[in-house]
Amino acid sequence: MPSQPVGKNKSRVIVIGAGIGGLTAGALLAHRGYDVLILDQALVPGGCASTFKRQGFTFDVGATQVAGLEPGGIHHRIFTELEIDLPSATFCDPACAVYLPGENTPINVWRDPQKWQQERQKQFPGSEPFWQLLATLFKASWKFQGRDPVLPPRNLWDLLQLTQAVRPGTLVTVPYTLFTVGDALRAYGLENDHRLRTFLDLQLKLYSQVNAEETALLYAATALSVSQSPQGLYHLQGSMQVLSDRLAAALSRDGGKLLMRHTVEEIQVEDGKATGVVIRNQKTGEVWTEAVDHVVANVTVQNLVKLLGEKTPRGYKKRVQKLPPASGAFVVYLGVDASAIPPECPPHLQFMYDAHGPIGENNSLFVSVSHPGDGRAPTGKGTIIASSFVDAEPWWETEDYEGLKQEYTKDAIARLAKFFYLKPETIIHVEAATPRTFARYTARDQGIVGGIGQRLSTFGPFGFANRTPIQDLWLVGDSTHPGEGTAGVSYSALTVVRQIENW
Repeated sequence: MPSQPVGKNKSRVIVIGAGIGGLTAGALLAHRGYDVLILDQALVPGGCASTFKRQGFTFDVGATQVAGLEPGGIHHRIFTELEIDLPSATFCDPACAVYLPGENTPINVWRDPQKWQQERQKQFPGSEPFWQLLATLFKASWKFQGRDPVLPPRNLWDLLQLTQAVRPGTLVTVPYTLFTVGDALRAYGLENDHRLRTFLDLQLKLYSQVNAEETALLYAATALSVSQSPQGLYHLQGSMQVLSDRLAAALSRDGGKLLMRHTVEEIQVEDGKATGVVIRNQKTGEVWTEAVDHVVANVTVQNLVKLLGEKTPRGYKKRVQKLPPASGAFVVYLGVDASAIPPECPPHLQFMYDAHGPIGENNSLFVSVSHPGDGRAPTGKGTIIASSFVDAEPWWETEDYEGLKQEYTKDAIARLAKFFYLKPETIIHVEAATPRTFARYTARDQGIVGGIGQRLSTFGPFGFANRTPIQDLWLVGDSTHPGEGTAGVSYSALTVVRQIENW
């Protein structure tokens, strides 16, 4: 067991939520000498990056790919500090094969930058100046982010971290701070390129929750470029659960505790300061209050407002209430015979369809496919996970929930059958998740997923800060900078740990 850092106080920290953001914050704080307790209402840690098993198949619940494992990447940095091994993984190459409506040949998002440049020049003639702008903005933004700025800053220490991260090269991004992707397309005369716009809408919906017209350009530059070398997207060996398991092991090794099936029902606040949490043991029904020095909330901002109740600052509550509705997800999990999966099938595909049906806000499916030997299926079998963003509200208002779920499942399988060989003899297991499923297992408000849309009003410098208006109450996860994904929430966790250390 590594020795605890010398001279650190043993401040009591309670982390609400054992998603990747909460586990990362808790493990880092425990390693730095804090007394840490993580609480989560679910059966297993990981949140939307956890897994479940059925009939020998292992299904990733939500997140299916990882960024930041390369040297200098956020997971690499955190696992190095925690002195634990990075999980085994392979590059996703292509990162995604995108099929536009009515087309049988995909747009392959290759990891090799030159190969991807050739692909996009072939697919979108005349668009290269736009892509070069994205490359320029990404290069500057990536270096800036690697210097650990705090966004948005809320006190002098935060502001100092931000200003120290700025270099002359960062200034190239400043004129584009208030640009959307749609603005950039118009600037290059590409606003009427329907194929390019459709491709961008599909990809950005995955990473920013909103389409090209609404997505902040600086956010999009990173989201659309991080899949190329020397960065990249990774497919983990075994399952996504390996990230959670290793973080939980590091937490335990360094004296921290993780309690599953424990719900935090309230954050107590006195004189503008977080002082404790009310906890319920779901197994026994026991309820008690735990005093704290810090509370780290790995929850959505909507959930945070509920936990604070009448103690929520009025302006903060009003801002959360004004947020546009967030998306939920419909996901179908298929355990199949290997013959259902085409040879050389990419690990990730995205389909958009001409015909309208129940599926999704933009009539599309994002599909993740297991590989032989990757630990997700028995020999000769495979998994197919297909997800689509949906409006969460109808799933709570319907009087025939099971009927709606079956309708979506049937529609999704019919669409997938245009690419995969899906017949009764090849489908071994079928299961579906809806916003109500995600609400039950992750406790996210209304079952929403993916965080806050990366619009101009909510990205980066204009987003929700890790430092909340309540003293000693910190927010991590996909509601804060830099957004969704295991890499994004891990960065937010590292930011909070640094803020607590310097508080």
